Parts: sequence; structure tokens; C-alpha cells
Amino acid sequence: MSDLLEMTLCEAADAARAGQVGAVELLEAALAAVERHDGRVNAVIAIEPERAMAEARALDALPADRRGVLHGVPLAHKDMFHRAGEVSTYGSAARSTRRMQATAPLLTRLDGAGAVSFARLNMAAFAMGPTGHNPDFSRCCNPFAPARITGGSSSGSGAAVAARFAYGALGSDTGGSVRLPAACCGVVGLKPTQGLLSLEGVMGLSESLDCPGPIARSSRDLARMMDVLDRPGHEAAVLQDIRGLRLGLPTSYYCDDLHPEVRDNLDRAAAAFRALGATLVPVAVPDHSAYADLADAIWKPEAAALHLPALQSGPGALPEQARARLMQGLATSAVDYVRARRLRSLALQDMLSGPLAACDALLVPAMPRPVPLAAEVEAGSGDAMRHNLAAITAFTRPLNFLGLPGLVTPSGLDRDGVPLAIQLIAAPRQERLLLQLGHRFESETGFNRLRPDLLAWSALFY
Repeated sequence: MSDLLEMTLCEAADAARAGQVGAVELLEAALAAVERHDGRVNAVIAIEPERAMAEARALDALPADRRGVLHGVPLAHKDMFHRAGEVSTYGSAARSTRRMQATAPLLTRLDGAGAVSFARLNMAAFAMGPTGHNPDFSRCCNPFAPARITGGSSSGSGAAVAARFAYGALGSDTGGSVRLPAACCGVVGLKPTQGLLSLEGVMGLSESLDCPGPIARSSRDLARMMDVLDRPGHEAAVLQDIRGLRLGLPTSYYCDDLHPEVRDNLDRAAAAFRALGATLVPVAVPDHSAYADLADAIWKPEAAALHLPALQSGPGALPEQARARLMQGLATSAVDYVRARRLRSLALQDMLSGPLAACDALLVPAMPRPVPLAAEVEAGSGDAMRHNLAAITAFTRPLNFLGLPGLVTPSGLDRDGVPLAIQLIAAPRQERLLLQLGHRFESETGFNRLRPDLLAWSALFY
């Protein structure tokens, strides 16, 4: 059964549609992997095996001409996508008995294409945290190195796909929460253009910055998911040649203060794209230094307004850290909020008329430093924690502020065998271009096929 889980999402779906493997067989393999390894990874909050198995059996009974493009593929999702009649915890034990009234349209689309969503995945409480820590459900561990962070807040989504529990997953990205787990866990994550995918039936954090996005093990897998979540055409686009496309290498911000391993890795990625026929050009990037504070002035008051009933109901309704961050939103002035929204539009125009007019996409690191140890970002580590948290999100948060799409894909391993990743950035609604670039890079390098050896570090736990 382990061989089944080494297939990509597209390979598994195509095999199931052709009758070479059954939906029940794929689901049984996924459930067995969770049972065997999740005690070490802690990616899964809950499994719904009865519903999932009933769906898989029904899919196996379908004639070939009624099988969808995701036929029989086991998926799992960040525990903030609502499904009617089931719990959605938002990563907080305080919500462990609240059942949803309706199913998120994104889940409905995946269901309609034949996917089998079988598990709810770990996440930072109320999607506030980029590391994978959770006070109620415990820290989600990086499948490549348990002492390292998974990235967050979609920690379980990145870890579950990397650990071969699921062929793909949904996460949400308000400051990098899809792309960071993808980068840390050696998988591929897409933050689409702001507003492209529906937020209905998804826990809200910031109506201006929230963005659902998929995680999988290849850009082609993501393209097939996007054919379902958005509209067809993404998978066909990834097969196109990238010769003649211009990739911009920023001469500021995204190249400032890079760790030597990250800088060398970026150089190798640029060389790989050059060998594929892309043209690498230097581009000047507008000053991004204020974007983090401006984004704070937007998401914090929006989150406080959204979760105001929980804030007003007393300390037990929210985890302590989430409550503290939401309280900061109550202190943000209306002037600061409106100013940040206005500057956001101006900043986007600067990017579109500047670097993104000089190239088709930007090539940058996903993070300025290798994946940090979890101990370096735990509460109580003082100034080091704040410095590390700022570094983790430095290259992802600007895209949420700007509303731009971004793709993160693996680009190798650091000296400790932990994934490194690049990020590709393009103009709005250029997801197909990003997936095309990602697919060609992955086909050339094979880094997305690297897998963690979960058994190798089992002795650390038992």
C-alpha cells in the first residue's frame, strides 16, 4: 500500500479513473499511513472514516464515464473548512463540539470531482501563527525533521501531504499560511490571487487578506485541483514550454540578509530555470519595509471585529495567544486602518508598473533563512522569537498585502536535510503561469519527489 501513496495526486486520480486501483484501496492506504505515523507527526485532528469509506465505495461503483478528474483521491483539509453536520475546531478545543450548518463551496467542488475528504488537519488556533504550535492540539511536527517547524498556520496541511497521508489539502493564507508549510515541509503550495477562490464556509480572519489555497506534491497536482476549485485550463497550461519567459531576480528586499545556504540555493534555482530556456533579468522592487505594519493595521481590526463575540464572552472562548492578538485589533485606529487600505492599492500599482512590467514572474526565496528549530520560536524565547517570526514571514506577507498570487515549490535540502524552497510571484490571475513555471522546475530538478523517512526518527519518540 505504501507504493500507492508515492503516486502524485494526478497519478492516483488517473489510475482510479482507469480502474487500475480502487477508491477504497486508496483510502485504506491513507488511513493506514495516518495510523502508523501520525503519532509522530501530529498533523491530524480528527478522521471521518465512516463517511469517507461510504463515499469511496460509492465512487468505486460509478461507471467510467461518470468518474471525475479527482476520482477516488483521498484529501484532508485544514480544520476551518466547514462541512455540514461535522465539527470545525479552528484549531481550538473550545470549538470541539460545534457542528457546521453548511458545507464550504470549495469542499463541494472537490467532492463533485470525486475526491474523498477523510480528515481534518491541525492548524494554529484561529489561524494565528506561522510555526505549527498549538496549545490545545500540540505542535505539528515537520516530517523531515521533528525538531523543526512545519510553518503555519496550515501546519497540518503541509505535514500531511509531505508525510503521504493525503495527496492534497486545502489551507488558508493570510500572511503565508499555505506557502510557509509548503516551504518547510518540502511540498508545493499556491496562494491564488486575492478573491479568486470562495471564502464562504471558511473561518474568517481578515476579509481583506484571507485567501484559500491548495497544497500538494507537484504543481501539476495543484493545477488539477485549481481546475476544480476555479475553472478548467490550469493543468493544460502547465505542459507548455517556458522558453523565452522572463524571470525577475530582485535587486533589493528579497535578496537582503539572506542566509548563505538560501542564497546559494536561489542561485542554483536560477541556473535551472536558465537551462530550461527562461531569461533571468534583474529587477528593482519597491520598498516593502512598511508592508508588515500596514498589513497588521488591516488584519488585526478585521479579525477583532469578526471574532468580537468570542472576545466579549470571556477568556475561555479563545486561546490566550489568540485573544491577545485580537485585542490588539481593538486598539487599531480607524485612521490607521483606512490609510493602510489606501496605501495597499498604491503599492500594488507600483509593483505592476515596476518589476512585474519588466518580467513575467519574480523568482525569490520562500524564506530568508533555513527552517528554524521549533524551540527558536516558542513563547518565552524573547527577542530571538520575535526576530525569527519576522524572518519566517518576511517574503510571504507582502503578497497578501498586495493581493498577488504566489507559488512555493521545493528547491533542495539544507545541510541538515531539511527542505529549502523558492517562491514564484506574478501579476493577478497569473496562476497558470506560476504553475507552468513550477511544473517545469519540478520536472527538471525532482526536488518535489523528495520524501521524509518517518521511520528514521521514530526512536526520538519511542
